[in-house]
Amino acid sequence: MKKININIENTTNNTIIKFVSDSIIVNKGSYEFNNIDEAKNATFVQQLFYLPFVKKVFIAANFIAIQRYDIVAWEDVQEEVKTQIEAYLNSGKKVINEENESSKKEAIEVYAEVTPNPSVMKFGTNKALTQTDIELKNIEEANQFSPLAKALFNFPFVKEIFISENYISITKYDVVEWNEVYHEVRTFIRTYLQDNKVILSEIPEKKAIQEDKILIENLDETSTKIVEILEEHIKPAVASDGGNIAFKSYNSETKQVNVILQGACSGCPSSIITLKNGIEALLKEMLPNQINEVIAING
Repeated sequence: MKKININIENTTNNTIIKFVSDSIIVNKGSYEFNNIDEAKNATFVQQLFYLPFVKKVFIAANFIAIQRYDIVAWEDVQEEVKTQIEAYLNSGKKVINEENESSKKEAIEVYAEVTPNPSVMKFGTNKALTQTDIELKNIEEANQFSPLAKALFNFPFVKEIFISENYISITKYDVVEWNEVYHEVRTFIRTYLQDNKVILSEIPEKKAIQEDKILIENLDETSTKIVEILEEHIKPAVASDGGNIAFKSYNSETKQVNVILQGACSGCPSSIITLKNGIEALLKEMLPNQINEVIAING
């Protein structure tokens, strides 16, 4: 059995950190526990609440986020918690008994948003879907990684699917217009999530979308700065349009940056304009004399 590893990630709230797994923890979305009584179907979460500093626990596809009380600082206890989580996951036990949880109906909201790419519609939701962005080009990939995507590929007009933390971007074929089918798709996604069905069954071993996070310790100084700029200034705006951008490479001799475009950004007619007038211009401004050109690679 593959050994499960945990990485620690900070959040914008200094009382909350994420323990991110390289394997699926739960299959059916997200769970929030405010106290030990709410965790009756989650033995491990109950164990976490025995730690006196644990205030709240949130679990999604491949991470456990914990909010602490102010009686300790995370740097004093996070390694101990990480070791405890890794040990439990590698024991093969379930974090949550999702069969029992599946009887609960959640108040799920799904809203449809147009994107700059006329072929892509963004379906946002108030339910956390994944910590690891996943792009699925066909039903064969969906069969391996995502039952939700597999179900969506049963719509004959669905061409590609991109699943992010709290939204799904769907690329359609030109056989229909979105105004003819978006309501049906939105209702389907809402029902699927409300029924607490499996969202992800496996995380792809090669996560191109996370190359910036996985390899950041191996990057040179300029590449590290590029990743930081993309994360802080570019990704939030791109995500609001149903897309994603990830660092691929930087050539210090040619001063060329390669980035990966996914979701609504992939194949978007306006993406080149955005790339040149937005991303390239910002990188040149923030990293003077270090950037000549930004090249996009569709995911």
